[in-house]
Amino acid sequence: LVVGIILVAINPYKQLPIYGDAIIHAYSGQNMGDMDPHIFAVAEEAYKQMARNNKNQSIIVSGESGAGKTVSARYTMRYFATVSKSNSNADVEDKVLASNPITEAVGNAKTTRNDNSSRFGKYTEISFDQSYQIIGANMRTYLLEKSRVVFQSENERNYHIFYQLCASAMQPEFKHLKLGRSQENNLLFI
Repeated sequence: LVVGIILVAINPYKQLPIYGDAIIHAYSGQNMGDMDPHIFAVAEEAYKQMARNNKNQSIIVSGESGAGKTVSARYTMRYFATVSKSNSNADVEDKVLASNPITEAVGNAKTTRNDNSSRFGKYTEISFDQSYQIIGANMRTYLLEKSRVVFQSENERNYHIFYQLCASAMQPEFKHLKLGRSQENNLLFI
């Protein structure tokens, strides 16, 4: 196992002007260490190593709830789409992240730190052609918190899907399920 660069990033909980196309182009083609530490520097190094050595690369994005993992993954995918000059360009990360909204409803919940916290892990595999342009992606998910189905901490909620179903209880296509309001179904509703 070889471990490469480690970047510690902090979610500022506000938009910063450090993720635009001009910054992407500034990091493109640069060597690691030539510029300030940045998620784009990590992405550039992985992209260069893939092209140079013709070997798969991995970027692990880890952190606590609300740390900005999904946003960091989105920036990384946007970087790859831009520098590879893929036909779909910056829409790639939106397509990949929105590829499975059902999993998001089933796997996201409200926590004390994040109203839409992913309670599952995601493995996203981006495929490139011989000229290193993105040609597709595959996202795999795995549930981390099965216990949340039967228990939530104070001021937290169960998975979104339960609230969405209860909110739709009066729709004709859901009447046969005999759903009630979330409070009636013993769901912690905040």
